[in-house]
Amino acid sequence: MDNTKKLTPAQSLRWFGRTDRGKVRSNNEDSFLALQFNAKEVHRLGKIGEDSISTMDYAFAVSDGMGGAMAGEYASSIAVEKITTLLPRSFQQSASGLEAGFSDVLTELFDTIHRSLVYLGRSYEECSGMEATLSLCWITPGWLYFGHIGDSRIYYLPVSGGDIKQLSHDDTYVGWLFRHGHINEREARTHPRRNVLQKALGGGNQFVDPQVGAVAFEPGDKFLLCTDGLTEGLYSHHLLDMMRPSAASLQAANPADWLVDESLSNDGRDNTTALVIEVA
Repeated sequence: MDNTKKLTPAQSLRWFGRTDRGKVRSNNEDSFLALQFNAKEVHRLGKIGEDSISTMDYAFAVSDGMGGAMAGEYASSIAVEKITTLLPRSFQQSASGLEAGFSDVLTELFDTIHRSLVYLGRSYEECSGMEATLSLCWITPGWLYFGHIGDSRIYYLPVSGGDIKQLSHDDTYVGWLFRHGHINEREARTHPRRNVLQKALGGGNQFVDPQVGAVAFEPGDKFLLCTDGLTEGLYSHHLLDMMRPSAASLQAANPADWLVDESLSNDGRDNTTALVIEVA
């Protein structure tokens, strides 16, 4: 958990989402979610929006499904849809503005989604072997809590400057090599085992151990949730350049469109999803 002093809560969020099946795939196995909720209400949000965070919490998520036939598409859609009921229910059962209990809430949420995917995979032939990554951000005034499993990613760009930070850890052997300095980013992107997951929801995985954490944010901070299709076409320095405040006036009305289009022009072999969140 980030021990940075909690700052004055910002008043609103802006979010921008885009998903594309890419140039090669026949279907899109990516899904994303934008959700607004409190102890009494739950609202599924559109791909672009802006609203206050003074009275409502928010959840944003991306998921990349895997499996034969349509199983991958089912897996990612089930993963994000489960959030719409599970997270608000946990919120109702706990004190709002959790600063200590968020870890338990997110771990239980991931475990429940995992068990649902395993059950469906065993019960229906068309769902056999379904798996999904999941990267989730839960935003309350002043804090972003996150949970993650797989190789989708969560990035953080603080308004105070500096480099873009990858909050999530890729659950791959190649991700471990990169985090520990054994290979560089270019080597990680071309490694033959870069897409071999060590953790995912569903499938034959017996236990789920998601990464969870928290970040205190301030107005002007930005977050990016994306599937691995986006980062197949964009290096970290590309993401930094495109998400800098100085670049905002040059981009389209939806910055997620800009990121996805640039990634597709450079690669495009995989489904590609981006969800940009700005603290306004």
